[in-house]
Amino acid sequence: MTDRELHLGVNVLSDGMHPAAWQHPDADPNWFTDPAYWIELARIAERGTLDALFLADSPSLFQPPDAPLTAPPLALDPIVLLSTLASATTHLGLIGTVSTSFEEPYNLARRFATLDHLSRGRVAWNVVTSSDPYAWNNFGRGGGVSGQPDRRDRYRQAAEFIDVVRALWDSWDDDAVLADKAAGAFSRVGAIRTIDHRGEFYSVDGPLTLPRSPQGHPVLFQAGGSAGGLDLAAKYADGVFAAQASLPDALRNADDLRSRTAAYGRPRDAVRIMPGLSFVLGSTEEEARRRNDELNALAGERRLAHFASQLSVDPSELSWDKPLPRYLLDGAVTDTGSQGARDIVVNLARRENLTVRQLLDRVITWHRLVIGGPEQIADAIEEWFVAGAVDGFNLMPDVFPSGLELFVDHVVPILRDRGLFRREYRHTTLRGHLGLSRVPDRRGNVIGVAAVG
Repeated sequence: MTDRELHLGVNVLSDGMHPAAWQHPDADPNWFTDPAYWIELARIAERGTLDALFLADSPSLFQPPDAPLTAPPLALDPIVLLSTLASATTHLGLIGTVSTSFEEPYNLARRFATLDHLSRGRVAWNVVTSSDPYAWNNFGRGGGVSGQPDRRDRYRQAAEFIDVVRALWDSWDDDAVLADKAAGAFSRVGAIRTIDHRGEFYSVDGPLTLPRSPQGHPVLFQAGGSAGGLDLAAKYADGVFAAQASLPDALRNADDLRSRTAAYGRPRDAVRIMPGLSFVLGSTEEEARRRNDELNALAGERRLAHFASQLSVDPSELSWDKPLPRYLLDGAVTDTGSQGARDIVVNLARRENLTVRQLLDRVITWHRLVIGGPEQIADAIEEWFVAGAVDGFNLMPDVFPSGLELFVDHVVPILRDRGLFRREYRHTTLRGHLGLSRVPDRRGNVIGVAAVG
């Protein structure tokens, strides 16, 4: 039993986290563009009283167009999809990933504020920057890696982008709408103002076209594990979608983030730490391992190729029963992909002297992998939570929807019985689910808090 409350989201990657998820008998390869499929997943998550549904995104296929795809892509625009899910749910939080590399702050601020109004306060923006050269080419900013800003510049631009977005969300006071029919005055004098931002990357006048949203600001998540990403999270984020593969690394990462957060004058625990948790769940460990073996057999050598792409190396450089290449173990920096995520895998491999095969029994991509029955999955969650390494997890089942449904029906009741997780929603906003307060307006007003809890 603990006074803290566990937070659980679900990260939906097409048919599931395993590279062969779409080949599983329970899966339909065509689900990834079917609204009924996404609505079913959201309703399963809401039945389990999960905090939120999380949508990753990629504005490219991550590969040349003449290469055949080996799995369904991240095809749908997150904000459009979340609009559909907002109308099909009542409490579930809705988190959409949008990169600062290819957007304009005004458009993004307006879209997320709109969605926060339409969902009555259940929306979050997951802030990322992009290093994928195929994505840069799609936006007419080609030239490969050499044509992109370096990592430091991307994060500097992202920081200014967030500053502009937050200023736009505050360009209306909470009590700006007067709606005086008799006087014909819709807004209060001086309650809507320009932001007049002039910076290194952006010049934006404002104001936004709509009032402050139910949460004051939509929740901000951040999903980068490098030093620059952690610093961005410490300064701005309400939550982080971290990638951690071992408890020692997770504890070290949590202390680093909390120290950075305090250095910005925020409470150490201001940011909810929610790494991904990949799992294969069965009624027993034996059944779960059999299910995992079946998926691995379906994927075959594609598992190795998938892992190589996540590490930004050529598959020919990896061998199943050998350690990672020496240059990776020595800490080589990647020009593409996530350096922070690569470091997580490399640190685990170096510390425990693991082969590639052993690594893939411990992680899927960069995320911790747990294989077992309901009690074992619950134990794995409780261990890291009680140790203080995390505030919760973004769940990443092997196959959708079956993996999520098994979790909701068999693991959630165990977590509830242990006093770790809610039995019912006590709030109507995502900030409420996460134990966060509504963001006051620029004058410190907190109008509407009781109404939108």
